Amino acid sequence: MNVPSRERERDRGQVTIEFLGMTPTIIVTLIALWQAVLVGYTFILAGNAADEAVRQATAAEPGARPGACEEAGLRHLSEAWRSGATVTCGGSGYVTADVRLEVPILFPGTLSFGFTVRGHAGAVEEAKPR
Repeated sequence: MNVPSRERERDRGQVTIEFLGMTPTIIVTLIALWQAVLVGYTFILAGNAADEAVRQATAAEPGARPGACEEAGLRHLSEAWRSGATVTCGGSGYVTADVRLEVPILFPGTLSFGFTVRGHAGAVEEAKPR
């Protein structure tokens, strides 16, 4: 079926207009997906930091446990997440570590939501050799 040239002239640019109309929707969708990735990655970092912190705490002497725990938890975070991180450890016999990280907005190391992600880990204290 042949379309008369007059109708083709009238439709010229339609694809460009539709694409420009959809561009904001595409950008907002990509930003939302990226933010979801950052939230998920923050959960992964918090869990890993808590695991590493409790691992170091169980191997340390009871008096040195809080310092070793906090140092190990922060060492496994990049600078972007380390600035708003808190690491706390406690317990005897069964040692626990809690790591709290702030979720960044779009770019790690800049602004954060005020939304905090918590990582928790626990392990039994290592037996001391006699």
